[in-house]
Amino acid sequence: MRAILSGADNASELGRRLAMTKQGAARIIETLLERGYIARETDPDDARRKRIQVTALGAEVMSTGEAIFEDQRRQWEQKLGQRELARLEEQLAEMVADAPIRLEAPGWIAQEEPTAGPPGQA
Repeated sequence: MRAILSGADNASELGRRLAMTKQGAARIIETLLERGYIARETDPDDARRKRIQVTALGAEVMSTGEAIFEDQRRQWEQKLGQRELARLEEQLAEMVADAPIRLEAPGWIAQEEPTAGPPGQA
């Protein structure tokens, strides 16, 4: 939803910003629409084009999520200390690096894997 707020108002642009396919972005858009977190509207400049935008509910969910994350981060800082938390954050950033994270795939850090043919074949 943050990408949508920053201007990704269609599946193609959302896919580019999230380093995923347009189809993957479209699936995310449909889920967010179903949950009421975003809305689809007609583009005032082109009636054939539909734009997406974050709803009040979506903004509330984002705000709540950010507050929960910040609370969790404060707890980690109390437990680990500021220096160790900074070190952990650096290590996590190194693990992700510039590799795209497939947000539409299940799993903690579902990254693209090299294509190697059907399972069981290398």
